[in-house]
Amino acid sequence: MNNGTLTASVRLVDAFTDEPLAGNPAGVVFEADELVDEQRQAIANELSVSETAFASESDDADYRLQYFTPTQEVDLCGHATIGTLVAAHETGRLEPGTATIETNVGVLDVDIEPDGTAWMTQDAPTIREVDLGYDRVAEALGVEVAALEGVGADLPLAVSSTGLPFLMVPITYLQDVGGADPDMAEIETLADEFDATGIYLFTFDALEADSTVHGRMFAPGAGVPEDPVTGTASGAVGAYLRRFGAFSGDTGGTVTAGTGGDTSVAVSIDESAPTELVMEQGHYVDRPGRVRVRVDGDVRVGGHGIVSMTGELAVPSVAEDDIIEP
Repeated sequence: MNNGTLTASVRLVDAFTDEPLAGNPAGVVFEADELVDEQRQAIANELSVSETAFASESDDADYRLQYFTPTQEVDLCGHATIGTLVAAHETGRLEPGTATIETNVGVLDVDIEPDGTAWMTQDAPTIREVDLGYDRVAEALGVEVAALEGVGADLPLAVSSTGLPFLMVPITYLQDVGGADPDMAEIETLADEFDATGIYLFTFDALEADSTVHGRMFAPGAGVPEDPVTGTASGAVGAYLRRFGAFSGDTGGTVTAGTGGDTSVAVSIDESAPTELVMEQGHYVDRPGRVRVRVDGDVRVGGHGIVSMTGELAVPSVAEDDIIEP
């Protein structure tokens, strides 16, 4: 501490990529125990990436992770978790193998493979269909209604969550995804109405032959207008695709549909789907990345990452009389 100022060691880690300045950048701060939420929020705002993870000690797991966007705390973040695991492995804080992290959604299992591939087990999937007209979705995303209706008969609009809820919006072609002209105010309104963190727009018309879908994720209400590569949304879309039999036509069981975002239930999984799915994202914001998703009872999200920057950040102390009560 220097003149009432803490020094935080920070890293930027590009997750879901092998290339620097690609994928999704996340801030990572280790030994964050002394930082209060106001300081964490200030650091996240200063780093100005979609999420920053703060790792501290835990009585129940190897680490306690908290996640902050530039504007607010969120309960879970896939790419920031992968980024933390990559940085922990690189600095010798975690050896290859299985570990656990405590998050706001509970204690989750994570794995680091010898080659540095990081995996996180996400929360049990919950999915609810929503009573929402395609015209409203098309207006919010700036796409053609017909492009949404073309796949809607087989894959309905639904909110899927494996830790964070996302409104899943399938669309016909890659050009529809790339040509979207989102109205951020309308997207925020829809997300709030259906208790979703954001909207995940995706198509099976992917760029790479081995990719399952190509997606874009918009979460302006969480301070992230467009996220480059979203781990939690990738896990959620993997569970959604298997729930609605996207690969076999078998829905894999029944689910109670909610309307207006008021019902959420655990779902059964279509066991005929591929063992591993690959989600492309980030190409339309010049940060391409790939997320590997395994849905075999549990939902697991994995990928590589690379530390692109390390440094120290001076953080002013927070006195009680500096905190403005709401």
